[in-house]
Amino acid sequence: MTLPATVSGAPRTVFDRIWDAHVVQVHPAGQRLLWIDRHFTHEGSFHAYGKLADMGRRVARPDLTFGVADHYVPTRNRDAEPADPDVGRVIRLLRDNTAANAVRLFDLGDEEQGIVHVVGPEQGLTLPGLTIVCGDSHTSTHGAFGALAFGIGASEVAHVLATQTLWQRRPKTFRVWVDGRLGAGVSAKDLILHLISVIGTDGATGHVIEYAGPAIRALGMEARMTVCNMSIEAGARAGMIAPDETTFAWLKGRPAAPAGALFDRAVAHWSALRSDDEAMFDREIVIDGSAVAPVVTWGTAPEEAVAIDGHVPRDADPATLDYMGLVPGQKLEGLPVDRVFIGSCTNGRIEDLRAAAALLKGRRLTVPMLVSPGSTRVKRQAEAEGLARIFVEAGADWVESGCSMCVGMNGDLAAPGERVASTTNRNFRGRQGPGARTHLMSPAMAAVAGVTGRLADIRRLMEG
Repeated sequence: MTLPATVSGAPRTVFDRIWDAHVVQVHPAGQRLLWIDRHFTHEGSFHAYGKLADMGRRVARPDLTFGVADHYVPTRNRDAEPADPDVGRVIRLLRDNTAANAVRLFDLGDEEQGIVHVVGPEQGLTLPGLTIVCGDSHTSTHGAFGALAFGIGASEVAHVLATQTLWQRRPKTFRVWVDGRLGAGVSAKDLILHLISVIGTDGATGHVIEYAGPAIRALGMEARMTVCNMSIEAGARAGMIAPDETTFAWLKGRPAAPAGALFDRAVAHWSALRSDDEAMFDREIVIDGSAVAPVVTWGTAPEEAVAIDGHVPRDADPATLDYMGLVPGQKLEGLPVDRVFIGSCTNGRIEDLRAAAALLKGRRLTVPMLVSPGSTRVKRQAEAEGLARIFVEAGADWVESGCSMCVGMNGDLAAPGERVASTTNRNFRGRQGPGARTHLMSPAMAAVAGVTGRLADIRRLMEG
């Protein structure tokens, strides 16, 4: 008989170690009250702040709470008042609410502003072993550092603001083991899209995914964040990767990370955050990383994806095909696109911009491209490295950081019927504008689409 992972001395997973260390109280009904180490809020959190004010309470731990302006912020003309008064209102509410509660705000004009899931890690606020929540589903991004990170609803945001704790039911565990190494032209985005196409958008519902194996260990931190970011698109509660030397090297010197002797002590503690060899998972799957090809989505869900040299399934839903303007059995390679978007919390980091710029250098775009860095810090670095100049010389629109065209709340939208090659995480109907048709892909694949004006296989361009 295998002992449960919560029994002292029994084999444990990374998730078990973090979860058990944060349980404050056990409810008779089975829920656990968890201590929350980091709470990120954004413009959409105004409902929760309002509820807190209605109760006559203030944020319990302003030192562990952070505000980030990202979802609604304009990517152009930031000194001017937003054209949409509602956008201006929610940005002001975030300023007022964080100021009233002495919460650090990464606001417009702040040199460290950006998308919350980019800012947290680059500031060193995201650390191994922490519990991290935010009123945004892609909080799973932070799990790349060996943290337990997940999105929460408005009422839960209010609960964390008021108590720095959160009631949760213990999820199941799911290990995704990736053997081998990714091939040339294949990225972390291709890997996670491939996984979702295999298990489906509800394939990991009720589970926390731990990504492991040689192909995962070979990934840099930006790539690991991309993988964990889209765990939610497979239905997972969270995604995580055990920390290692790659993690520690990336964190060293970050503004809010431990420094000096404290960093060395932290690394000694973080090094123990691994799954025991005998640890049991509720579900496991093995993927051959060397067999993964560049992937694009064809439908209106992340699971509706195939290799770029593949075809639209012949049994595809007619309504989906009608919306996407496709037919059963149609080849995806060569399909014309109308515009390209590079950015988002999935693929707006410096590594992503480098990958896209490498394909654009010395080339000209044949369709419009919008590039929005994941943070102001990333934008400055891209400009210092000459990447911004490559984008501009190719004909791209180089703008400020924010969620931008990923969620379409700030005016960055595609026109009805336009086909978009996008590095974002969701391709739902209307996600990038009413009637917009979104094809998800890696930054390099998006760059190739911008040059050719079509969905194209990056491997062919690399051969050329």
